[in-house]
Amino acid sequence: MKAWPLLMALAAAACARPEAAERAADASGAQAQVQAKPPAAEDVAESAGASLIGKYAPPLKLKTLDGQTIDLAKVYGKRPVYLKFWATWCIPCRQQMPHFENVERTMGRDMQVVAVDAGFNETEEAVRRYRETMGLTMPIVIDDGRLADALHLRVTPQHIVIGRDGRILHVGFLADGKLDAALRRAAAEPGAPYPEAATGVGDRRAGVPALKTLSGEPLAVGGGGQPTVVFFFSPWCETYLKSSRPAMAEACLKAREQVTQLAHEPGARWIGVAAGLWAQPADLRAYQREHALPLPVALDETGAFFRSFRVADVPSFVVLDGQGRVAARTRRAEQAYRAAVELIPHKAGREA
Repeated sequence: MKAWPLLMALAAAACARPEAAERAADASGAQAQVQAKPPAAEDVAESAGASLIGKYAPPLKLKTLDGQTIDLAKVYGKRPVYLKFWATWCIPCRQQMPHFENVERTMGRDMQVVAVDAGFNETEEAVRRYRETMGLTMPIVIDDGRLADALHLRVTPQHIVIGRDGRILHVGFLADGKLDAALRRAAAEPGAPYPEAATGVGDRRAGVPALKTLSGEPLAVGGGGQPTVVFFFSPWCETYLKSSRPAMAEACLKAREQVTQLAHEPGARWIGVAAGLWAQPADLRAYQREHALPLPVALDETGAFFRSFRVADVPSFVVLDGQGRVAARTRRAEQAYRAAVELIPHKAGREA
């Protein structure tokens, strides 16, 4: 089921709600707003998390916004853990924050509650402002991609409830009765040792993940002797962020327009990779069709391709030389194109 209609509905809600009123909804009002949304995002979150249920959670060390370390391996076996992925630009995250803060205030003494910012199109300054605006008191972590990778992040918010023994009990999108039941179950469970040999779910693999274009062909990333510009983008950036992050939305729009023009210029090969967060293949097809993107595009559903190139913002460009090695990084299409053209040997050099 597509997540795109839900995202557009939430964008419309943002336009009707001033930025200064971000903290306005109380817990019951926010709960009612969230439950009124279509179930698409919950389907996406539950489907992505289905294979995680019953498996040991990753024993990662997390660095909080205030410089403290949370060693999850030492928490498992003693206390349950509640992780919530979110973003400062995410509308349903904002709506659910009163519920999240209430869990911290009522259960935080016996449960490790952690607010995990997804680290996508985000800054530490924005996260700090958001914490102050929303009055959040739980530890906050900005993910470096490890948690998103291990816990199959596909939408925000995404709730992860982990039992005292370190096994995952619940993955979902809604702050609803299922989440509350999972929290109660986790709190009621007796402690159990977390196996020292447990490596957790989602062990990362080295190398660049293979992707397929929308037409089903393998996405040739680099090599072949020609410079390649990889355009990292999100199909919802220029619309969904128009009210809450207008500068980001404008940057995405301009990048797409410039790519559409520059992809026709000689000297560089262009490919596009869309982030899998809040996007599915049908969304990418619609985006490519609407804007007539003249380059092969692929969806990075797991986010592994973005992480392999250390990209956490859109729009971003990575320039690869003729052997597929990273030669340049930039946030601007024209700079990427110039960097790619500079990698081409001069005519005299080629003739020699």
